[in-house]
Amino acid sequence: MSDAGNPRTSSNRPYLLRAIYDWISDNGLTPYLLVDASFAGVQVPPASIKDGKVVLNIATRAVDALELGNAQVRFLARFGGVSQAIHLPLPAIEAIYAQETGQGMMLPPDDPATTAEAIEPEPESSAQAAPPRRGNHLRIIK
Repeated sequence: MSDAGNPRTSSNRPYLLRAIYDWISDNGLTPYLLVDASFAGVQVPPASIKDGKVVLNIATRAVDALELGNAQVRFLARFGGVSQAIHLPLPAIEAIYAQETGQGMMLPPDDPATTAEAIEPEPESSAQAAPPRRGNHLRIIK
């Protein structure tokens, strides 16, 4: 089957992220994101980064102004008692899971050959080339 005639589609990652977030929240669990902190455009407090990754609690009780967009996730969160703006380009998010059970989903990487441009415009600073992605992995940290 040839995909030469198929139109390019938008990424399914934002839809999967929102669906799993809703499922985790609806079940009274705490949604966490696993993020590649080295990805271009990621804005998180440097002290929260461990081994190039950051794990973020995005439960409604932990964040303000949560925006699960088609190109990025944005919210305000407190780190050490100080409110900070967090910005996560969607390709930097590797997984979403429930903190209590570990159930969730590793987000599949986008296929650049079949994915259309981001639906939401990116800021000028993200026009830089992103570093090459390594294979995804998820570790349980206790």
